[in-house]
Amino acid sequence: MAGAGKVFATLRNHWKKTTFGVCLLSWGGNWLYGKHCDNLLRRAACLEAQVFGNELIPSNMPLKKATVFLNPAACKGKARNLFEKNAAPILHLSGLDVNIVTTDYEGQAKKLMELMENTDLIIIAGGDGTVQEVITGLLRRADEAAFSKIPIGFIPLGKTCTLSHTLYPESVNQVQHITNATLAILKGETVPLDVLQIKGEKEQPVFALSGLRWGSYRDAGVKVSKYWYLGPLKTKAAHFFSTFKEWPQKHQAALMYLGPTERPPEEPEEKPSRPPLYVRLYRRLCSYWSPPRKEIPQEVAPEDWQELKLSTVELSIATQNRQLDLTRTEDFMNICIEADTVSKGQFVNRGSQKMHDPHMCPEDGQCIQASRCILQLPEGTEGSFGIDNEEYEAMPVEVKLLPRKLRFFCDPRMREQMLRAAIQ
Repeated sequence: MAGAGKVFATLRNHWKKTTFGVCLLSWGGNWLYGKHCDNLLRRAACLEAQVFGNELIPSNMPLKKATVFLNPAACKGKARNLFEKNAAPILHLSGLDVNIVTTDYEGQAKKLMELMENTDLIIIAGGDGTVQEVITGLLRRADEAAFSKIPIGFIPLGKTCTLSHTLYPESVNQVQHITNATLAILKGETVPLDVLQIKGEKEQPVFALSGLRWGSYRDAGVKVSKYWYLGPLKTKAAHFFSTFKEWPQKHQAALMYLGPTERPPEEPEEKPSRPPLYVRLYRRLCSYWSPPRKEIPQEVAPEDWQELKLSTVELSIATQNRQLDLTRTEDFMNICIEADTVSKGQFVNRGSQKMHDPHMCPEDGQCIQASRCILQLPEGTEGSFGIDNEEYEAMPVEVKLLPRKLRFFCDPRMREQMLRAAIQ
């Protein structure tokens, strides 16, 4: 008892060191428990992947080839370690023939994608920038019509992973989020995503899955990281200090656009079987004795372009991929023109909201549904566009919607949720 009393007396007399020690032990315990939980998640995911790897395949059927584009610079250089620990074991256990292509510099994924040979799956391991590079390289190919039918998997490893909100359930645990995304590729469920083709006057087109932003909120959002020392106030600080530059902040432009287009019926995935020989002979004889009549060319109705002069604090052009509706009957992109009469207080508050949902359109903004648009900027316009969170020089551009252009693997639970929401 006397020894215990001495211990308590020592702890009481050195209460600062005692408090620090207790906090350190608590933190260490939580850290070790978190690592243990992560290992359990990895083990469960590998066991699930092994089920796919143990499936028997015919001897004459080759293994499915998967080409992985890995950006090791994503997530502040942590992407390679995240991929090798959480995703690579699952892919290798699944029975896929995996080829990992590591990018060394910005823009390399576009070039590699343009040179890529045939593959059964394309897997993008990185963030928004890596996704945009890969799909741009894919859709610039001369044989893009065939290559765009290859299903694409996305393993979210970057700082910004916009697509993960659509494809996978929300998860606060990074290991679980990555393993869920990798397992979704093996399960094979896909959803069609729209693509924006953005073309300048001279440059090759750039392709985007989220959209284009031009304006003051985007410019302020880029500078948020500079105020890291302000902690949770850094976002409001970036938007507040941007109001000192000039006020009101107006962006002048001219916009021409076409309205939504009717969605065509789904194309059958499998080609119809070839008809029997006697049917083909009969058709040939019919076409020989009764040649087809010459069709009178029908007059093509002129396109109904709408024109608009605008002055805005920000313009955004977004796909519907964030709130995906698999049963909609029209194809369009959303153009949001925000009023330029916003107050400084509204600007700061709305800027914080836009960090979470960049393409949100406020009630006082004008929202237009279009299938194609042309954005004309005044001469001497400076600044930058944000295209899928990547920076591009602001210039006159034509934006065209490519509906349901690419198919991405998604978690079956998310697909079921989308279909259930559409029915309701």
